[in-house]
Amino acid sequence: MRLPFDARGGLIVLVDPGRTAPADARILAERAADGGACGFLVGDSLGRGGNVAAHIQALRGGAPGLPVVQFPASADELSPHVDAVLFLILLSGRNPRYLVEEQLRAVPFFDQHPEVAAVSTAYLLVDGGRESSVEHVTGTEPLPADDADLIAAHVRAGQLMGLHATYLEAGSGASRRVSEPVIAAARAATRGPLLVGGGIATPNDAACARAAGADFVVVGTLFEREPAAAVHFLASAART
Repeated sequence: MRLPFDARGGLIVLVDPGRTAPADARILAERAADGGACGFLVGDSLGRGGNVAAHIQALRGGAPGLPVVQFPASADELSPHVDAVLFLILLSGRNPRYLVEEQLRAVPFFDQHPEVAAVSTAYLLVDGGRESSVEHVTGTEPLPADDADLIAAHVRAGQLMGLHATYLEAGSGASRRVSEPVIAAARAATRGPLLVGGGIATPNDAACARAAGADFVVVGTLFEREPAAAVHFLASAART
């Protein structure tokens, strides 16, 4: 199953329903569309998404031509109103809840909503310099940021398991982003789409991640902190 984003890659905006009102999400969607973003992820790692449906509706209203993909914290949050769901397998951790239990709980949803694509995704936490919300919630340790070989081995394992996509995550508000050598190693280990997020604070950060091999760069916290910077960032990053 393929991601519904532009196959050429680009910038994806992550919208957290727990920290963004629907009205603000619509404004952000308008800015994202004008700035050249290729779509949205909606969700958060703390399971406090609130009315996800209202945020999805707001994103579609603000950017009707861009796909919306869910980034679920648990099976309880799954929504039939998205174009696809990242069916996340937390390969960097060893907590069975996020390796198989949440996935089993999601089966009835996908049986009831066959129109919603489930994109199997190897989700790898990479140390971003501070405890991320994913790390806190899942109780799993991130992979060492400087061990490109270990991270690449996890990516390769996901490929051998048949997972379609890979997501390298340094965590929301990370003090350091996933490095270019790690992205390049991950790129060499997979044929599928590679998403990279966490700590992307400038258009140059996004450009470096793309140049290293990321198909999609995920940004989110920047817009929560500095909404007025959204247009400039998106426009600048889209040109890279």
